[in-house]
Amino acid sequence: MHQAPPVLSLRERDRRWERVRGLLRAHALQGLIVGGFRGRERYESYLTDDYNEGSVVFPLEGEPVALTWTSLRVSRFQESVRRGEEPWVPDLRVGGSGEAMAAVLREKGLDRARLGIVGLEARSPTEMEGYVPAKWWLALLAALPGATIVDVSQAFAELVLVKGPEELALVRHAARIGEEAARAMLAATRPGVGEERVYAAIMEVIYGHAADARYPGLILQSGPATTSWGPPRWISRAERPRVLQPGDMVQAEMFPCYGNQEVQIQMSISLDPIDEINEHCARVARQSYEVGVQTLRPGITLADLVHAMEEPLRLAGCWAKTPLFHSLNPQCWFGRTPVGLEQLVGTEEGKLETAANHQPIGGDLVMQPGMVFAFEPNACIGTHRVNVGGGIVITDDGCEELNALPTRVNHVG
Repeated sequence: MHQAPPVLSLRERDRRWERVRGLLRAHALQGLIVGGFRGRERYESYLTDDYNEGSVVFPLEGEPVALTWTSLRVSRFQESVRRGEEPWVPDLRVGGSGEAMAAVLREKGLDRARLGIVGLEARSPTEMEGYVPAKWWLALLAALPGATIVDVSQAFAELVLVKGPEELALVRHAARIGEEAARAMLAATRPGVGEERVYAAIMEVIYGHAADARYPGLILQSGPATTSWGPPRWISRAERPRVLQPGDMVQAEMFPCYGNQEVQIQMSISLDPIDEINEHCARVARQSYEVGVQTLRPGITLADLVHAMEEPLRLAGCWAKTPLFHSLNPQCWFGRTPVGLEQLVGTEEGKLETAANHQPIGGDLVMQPGMVFAFEPNACIGTHRVNVGGGIVITDDGCEELNALPTRVNHVG
């Protein structure tokens, strides 16, 4: 890529802050506590254009304050300022405890106010019970007995989900990085190559473009017939990486993230000859993708899109291990489907995959221009699985595909 990477302006800061103040007014709040901590979505960055693994106090009137857990993050911040970067929130302090948060709220005259908090509840992966530390939360409550604090995590997520033009420029840049990473994966994938070499080729591209790989970093699995999904076990334990063989499906899910805007890439490569079942699943996954692109537009609901994208699976006798699509930035709404699960009854897979854990999450979400989604239709028969897809942006009259190479199975002869 030869074009200069996009950056965010102070106009974007002002746009975001005004939207957040509108949320505060709508909920009769005098201030907002936004937890970033180790949460997947790094919500503090929406207010600060930074991520310090901490939290932010955002008053309805006056200037926000950012808190981080260590002086190391403040030193890093100060060095960027010395180099000419203009911070959105100049007031960054060390204060990783609930008591430190309470002290800032008292300083702002908010110790008896009605406040909102983001992070107690969450829908992102691994955060079923939220991500605010329990000790931090209990200490905050004890230090501010006169305050009323209500959770507004879902309302905040809905606000963040709709992107402005500058944010979409970051999303498109992340998608271009993902496209190059997919191309690097294709070049590295050959029989006799270890999974670790493919993994390294992908990550070199992402990091080489000054981007991050949002949690879980990179999913990579291989084999002729496997529903295994998740980061390779060999990155977290002493386990030998698998060597690729003819007949394998080599599949990855990439999470390129630029400027805290993420795109997800579902790259599937067949080391031919491809068997008939995998070939069938590949056709069905692509059909589901095409139906999704034809269907997605403002005004429909998430449930409408699920019903459209699951129909090719229903007709072909397939099921889906993972959602057919989900929202991005934040990843809180999921197009899951229970279609085809009856074929798993009595199997080991059937003990894991039930109709209860394959229901859509947020089916009543109404699609709006500026929302970003990951299309990731996957078609399974038994333990054969094929997954394709890339980034999607909802436009005024339809949707924009951000990726091409990973939206269908690629073949290596």
